[in-house]
This record gives sequence, C-alpha cells and structure tokens, in this order.
Amino acid sequence: MKVTNTAIPEVLVIETDIFGDERGFFKETHHQERYCQAGMDCQFVQDNLSFSTKNILRGIHFQRRFPQAKLITVIQGEIFDVAVDLRPLSDTFGQWVSVVLSGSNQKQIFIPEGFAHGFCVLSDQAYVYYKCSEFYHPEDEAGIHWADPTINIDWPVKNPIVSPKDQKHPSFQIFFKKDC
Repeated sequence: MKVTNTAIPEVLVIETDIFGDERGFFKETHHQERYCQAGMDCQFVQDNLSFSTKNILRGIHFQRRFPQAKLITVIQGEIFDVAVDLRPLSDTFGQWVSVVLSGSNQKQIFIPEGFAHGFCVLSDQAYVYYKCSEFYHPEDEAGIHWADPTINIDWPVKNPIVSPKDQKHPSFQIFFKKDC
C-alpha cells in the first residue's frame, strides 16, 4: 500500500494494492495493522454509505465533543473530498486539503480527529463509503458553511446543491479563533 501525506501531513491519501484480471478485481479496503503502522492509529466503530447525484455538496461537518477520524472510499463515481483543520494549536489551523476520489482511481483519504469533512459530487452519481472512529451523535453534530470566505475552499462545482441544514451552518469565525 502506498501512503502519501497531503499539505496537512496528518491527512493521508492511501492507495492499496489491486489484484485484477478479466473477472474483475480484489483489494483490501482496510487492514487494521497495516493502517496503524502507516499512522492511522484508530479503531473504527461505524461504517456509513452515502449516495448522491451530480453537484450535490455535503458538509462541512464535524462533531464537537465526539470527534471522528474517517477513512473515505468512493465505491462508484467521483467526488472532490475536503478536510479542514479545526485544531486550534495546529500550524495548519483553518487550512484545507482536498483530493479527488473515484471508483476508478481507487484512492482513499484518511482524515484524523480534529478535522471537518465535506465533499461534492463530480460524476452523475457517487457512492461514498466511510469508516468512523466514533459513533454518530446527532446532538453533537456541527458544521461550517460550505462557502465560508475565511476557509475559502475552491469547490469545482460552482452552483452546488446544498441541503437547507448545511446552508444554515455558521462561519468558521463563529466556532474558532486562533488565540495562540
């Protein structure tokens, strides 16, 4: 497996070995020991599957008291996946990184605890599968507005379809201030 650091070193892009022939392919999507040795030292407790169509934007979500690390894989389709650093003491606080994940490129992204997550769909439809290190707590869910000018994410979809809930998320400045 190949692990590549992003501009925020704790956010990792993973490419696992794929064994294929005329019948199809096989790949491991998670191997606890190998992933731990590569710096993804967490226990996943919940798996989720999301289906979305073209131009849907989901996020930018996080949990306050129960932060989640995530391992994200696209089963079918293509997305622009984003992680935003919410760790106030980090040198990359408030910065974001992105990666295009698709069923074709078979890449994964590992987003550790302390980050917000969002994505937009570039293909006609996308199935996004992700593992979480903490259970979903609806009462703890929070979000940052997807078009926040402080973070200034360069989304490739210019007029995304965003849920009313995600449209109401406040700005980054409401939640976080770098006082250090």
